[in-house]
Amino acid sequence: MTKESSRSSKIFIIVASIAIPLLVSLLYLLPEPSNVSPELRNTLNNLPRFNAIINGSTFFILIAALLAIKNKKVGLHKALMTTALILSALFLLSYVAFHLTTPSTKFGGEGAIKTVYLVILLSHILLSAIVVPLVLISYVRGLSQKYDKHRKIARITLPIWLYVALTGVLVYLMISPYYPFNL
Repeated sequence: MTKESSRSSKIFIIVASIAIPLLVSLLYLLPEPSNVSPELRNTLNNLPRFNAIINGSTFFILIAALLAIKNKKVGLHKALMTTALILSALFLLSYVAFHLTTPSTKFGGEGAIKTVYLVILLSHILLSAIVVPLVLISYVRGLSQKYDKHRKIARITLPIWLYVALTGVLVYLMISPYYPFNL
């Protein structure tokens, strides 16, 4: 990797690491959408399930990527990690599209289950913001063949990314009964 491409990568990582959490945060500050056509709304109502499928798929792809690298299948590991990164980007686009056009759903459970839900949700949100730069740095270091540095940060990144993907599915399963539309 040249100095210029290394600098460009660093700038991209910094910008994405700030912009993505800001964008997601802004979704909750915007007024609730009111003029979405029924046809579009019906299509968008499928996005939470789609997002859960993406998160679940990412979880299993990350496990497969770990097994691939443990078995010294570097090419397979690279392909699987690229797939996980693409799925995460697709998730982000789908998540933003849904929340730009659909009012937020409140969790309807009470008592201990609500506490469990909130702990899972808050840890998911916090770690999803933290994992963005970790994933991007890990990915760039792997592509740059800086394997020692890649391994060092990947050991931190992978468990967090796995947690975020898994808790994304759990959050969906816990909130889906309270959606005002049929899933």
